[in-house]
Amino acid sequence: MNDDTFVPRSRSVPEQTVIGIVVPVPEPWAQLLVDWRSKVGDPQAGMVPPHVTLLPPTEVAVAERTAISAHLAEVARCHPPFEMHLSGTGTFSPVSDVVFVTVAKGIGNCELIATDVRRGPLARTLAFPYHPHVTVAHDVPADMLELAYSGLSDLSAAFPVESFTEFEQTPSGAWAVAREYRLTGRPR
Repeated sequence: MNDDTFVPRSRSVPEQTVIGIVVPVPEPWAQLLVDWRSKVGDPQAGMVPPHVTLLPPTEVAVAERTAISAHLAEVARCHPPFEMHLSGTGTFSPVSDVVFVTVAKGIGNCELIATDVRRGPLARTLAFPYHPHVTVAHDVPADMLELAYSGLSDLSAAFPVESFTEFEQTPSGAWAVAREYRLTGRPR
């Protein structure tokens, strides 16, 4: 066998991946929201942890991950920890059949961080205006949307936000934590 005809097989490394940047909802509220999402039959209940989105699912080049991590670390250094309060429910109907838990406190903080995240290597436009929220029902029948809306209408959850999280979508469609970024900016 001639050496120059032998080509070893190598593993295929993906060139693109999908990431999302979020503020995770902590326990005990996270499990409560997963349970509700399951109860109403939302197909994403077991795949998407409860969160407030800062950057929606975004396809990025694997080769850009180092620059993205540096960018996100810089964003975290510029923003201080803050208090978040989730209270009651809302809906995007009739534009979209989604029921969500409302962010009652921390909206401005999320808006500022989300704007900074969507700069540099993660610059992108959004299909809809940014509105911080926690989705609890999507792609479910109308009666299940109503159940989520009324069933969580008196929810109240307050907690400190000391970091945001970068998630990466796995081949199965689930989301796995890639990295956490601590908020270390000085209070304004």
